[in-house]
Order: sequence, then C-alpha cells, then structure tokens
Amino acid sequence: MEEDLEIAIKVVIVGNGAVGKSSMIQRYCKGIFTKDYKKTIGVDFLEKEIELDGEEIRLMLWDTAGQEEFDSITRAYYRGAQACVLAFSITDRASFEAIDSWKKKVEVEVGEIPMVLVQNKLDLIDEACVSEEDCELLAQRLKMELFKTSVKDNLNIDSVFEYLAETYLSHMRLQEEEISKQTSIGPGLLSGTSLNQYIGSRSDGYTNHVAQLNVTELVTVRENGKSSSSTHKINRGNGNSGKKKDKCLLL
Repeated sequence: MEEDLEIAIKVVIVGNGAVGKSSMIQRYCKGIFTKDYKKTIGVDFLEKEIELDGEEIRLMLWDTAGQEEFDSITRAYYRGAQACVLAFSITDRASFEAIDSWKKKVEVEVGEIPMVLVQNKLDLIDEACVSEEDCELLAQRLKMELFKTSVKDNLNIDSVFEYLAETYLSHMRLQEEEISKQTSIGPGLLSGTSLNQYIGSRSDGYTNHVAQLNVTELVTVRENGKSSSSTHKINRGNGNSGKKKDKCLLL
C-alpha cells in the first residue's frame, strides 16, 4: 500500500521585538489578531498543514524573541531551520536597520536557507519612518523577495509562508535529483552514513543543512519490497489519506 508522506519545514521568524512576529503566525495559523502586545519569552511554536503542488506540507513556525537578553536561548532554536522570515516594522527604523544582523545570526547557525523579507504594519503607513525606496533597496541588496504585510488587515500573510514553502520545495527537489544522479542505490537501504558522506562533499548551504539533520529526519520507505530514501519527509502511516484540515499547535 502506498505510504502517505508529508514534507515538514521548520521556519524561524526573526526580527526585533514588537515588529509583529507573534501576531503574524497567530494570524496565519489561527486567523486571529489582537492589539495587545505580549513580549515573547524565548520561543513560541505554532504548526500548520497546507497542500502545495500536490504535496502535503507541515509548516513548523518558530516565533523567536527579539530582545538581546534572549539571544543565547533563541539561537539554539535556529538550528535545523529550513526557512526564515526576516521581519521589520515600517514604524520602527531600528528594526529595519537590524535586518542584516538577524540574517547573519541565522546563517551562523544553519548556513544559507530560503529567506524572505517582511515589511510589516502597512496599516500604519501614516506613521512610517522607513521609506518604500529603502525597503526595496534592502531587498535588492539582500537578493530577497519583499512582502508588504499587515497582520491587522490580514494582508499578504498567507503569501509569505506559501512563498517560503514553494522555494524550499523547489530546492529540496533539486537536491533529491542531484543525490539520485550521484548516488547509486542497490537492493539494500541507503544508510544515513553513506548519505552524509555524499552530502559532506557538497559546499552549498542547503546541502550542508541536510547533513545536520537527525537520523529520524531521513526516512526510508519500503514499498513492494523495493527501497527508496527521502529527505525532510515524515512517514504518516497508512491512515486516512484524504485532505486534512489546517492544524495549529501551541507549545
């Protein structure tokens, strides 16, 4: 019987405090918005399942604290991240100027991963202290897609995470094609060791990230006596393979 597999993507949302990171994932996962600001202590976690290009994708969204006193805690949670949201507020110039620093912090832990730049609080455009030109120039310099969002008005929130999922999915497929071309799989299973030996010979950031994954994230599936190997996929068993509803989980 065909296995029901989903792709799991760990996404970290980073940026200065009070730029709307927590509100963004609350809006995306739960469809709610509150004006009350509550500082994130360490990290929060939300989860949502989507379907994209015929693939079931589980987005694991890690909301990290933006204050420096939590740096040692939040950096540990960057490890294993497969995509990143760099967020700033148009009403907070310091949050805009800190984007380079946040990008470097993430890349120190995980190397190059798909990233997106988010210009938040568009509903407060009259209070903006960051110009549209500055935002566009930053996106061009960092070679990133720029999304102009408003959590309050639910503007472009879904688009941010769908773009990251699409980008990650594209890179994952390219990696799998390269691995299949350069790795010969016999009747036995492809071991994590042999896969890591191949990956370790690569220099690009995405592949280096795969090498850092836990063994449990390299799932091998047997079907009709044949063996195959998949990266970043989670075995969901042989349960109901119908379309599932979006799911949110808060820890």
